[in-house]
Amino acid sequence: MTKLTYTVILPKQSENTRVFTFAAPVSEIARFARVQRAGRDDAGTLTGFQRPQIAAHIREIRDYLAKPNAILPNPIVVAFTAGATLEIVDTGRTHGPSIGLLTIDTSAEPALIVDGQQRFTALTEIPGSTFEVLVSGFLCNSVEELQKQFILINNTRPLPKALVYELLPQVSDLPYRMSNRSQAALLTEALNYNDGSALRGLIRQQTNPKGIIRDTVLQRVIMNSISDGALRLYADDDRLLLDRGAVLISEFFHAVRHVFASDWEGKTPKTSRLVHGAGIVAMGYVMEELAAHGANDRDEFARGLTLLRGRTAWCDGEWTFGEERRRWNGLQNVPADVRQLSLYLVQELRRARIRQEIRVA
Repeated sequence: MTKLTYTVILPKQSENTRVFTFAAPVSEIARFARVQRAGRDDAGTLTGFQRPQIAAHIREIRDYLAKPNAILPNPIVVAFTAGATLEIVDTGRTHGPSIGLLTIDTSAEPALIVDGQQRFTALTEIPGSTFEVLVSGFLCNSVEELQKQFILINNTRPLPKALVYELLPQVSDLPYRMSNRSQAALLTEALNYNDGSALRGLIRQQTNPKGIIRDTVLQRVIMNSISDGALRLYADDDRLLLDRGAVLISEFFHAVRHVFASDWEGKTPKTSRLVHGAGIVAMGYVMEELAAHGANDRDEFARGLTLLRGRTAWCDGEWTFGEERRRWNGLQNVPADVRQLSLYLVQELRRARIRQEIRVA
């Protein structure tokens, strides 16, 4: 039998998205719903949205739910984009919910679990369990709407910031505090997965945990530039931002990797402050300084960056900030240190440029 039918309660909520509630044993839920974890396909396209499982937490839930007196009032939330139809059979009283009939085709695209993945997984690990759980569901018109609801529903509890930021480019019409980072997340994704990018595979995201540069760090560089830098010209056009903006940042970091090769290649934030949060953000201001003087490709950026050779302490030695001296690894990714390093690098660049101009004159 490929059809499952449930009598559901329909609370009065959104007119655009139908929400319903029913009860079902986990064995039936497993027939029409699944957990889709965040990942990337071979083309680098984002798929899924759920965070990794937490084994210890699942064991705790499983051990509790296996007890005869266990209860689970919290519902599992599922979203259907296909394979489900809803029919209202009783519009309800004036102040009461309506009653509906939900029909699910288990041979169609499965529903996705939006909330409750740990509870669901724990229940599936109890052999022969007939435990029934509440299921709250809704029908979505698109995957984008599903991802939007996932972010909003789970935002009541902390989600990994990296996962939220990685999902943002896929979703529109979000609260401003989320959408204002969406462009930066979009460009970060392109830099991490585009062929030819200087940062391809190097940015640590939820779907690329082996990266060495934190995505949130690069997003700070991009947001600074969009706000008051070289990328502000493309801020109103995502296509231009992905095209010209991605090329500009990639060309700059190609130059960084060439000029400071020994401080970059094979290094981690613990062994080089160049790939550390403080160094990446500070170098973002160096990029802006060079771009303001006409640099827009790797050769032009490299000519400017060579002026900083001998004036950095990325992997050893000390930084000299006026009368203050700091060990190379004494800089941390905190506002005061980032500001101090950024100011130092831009000032050294300007001084070196002046000395160069004097020699030429």
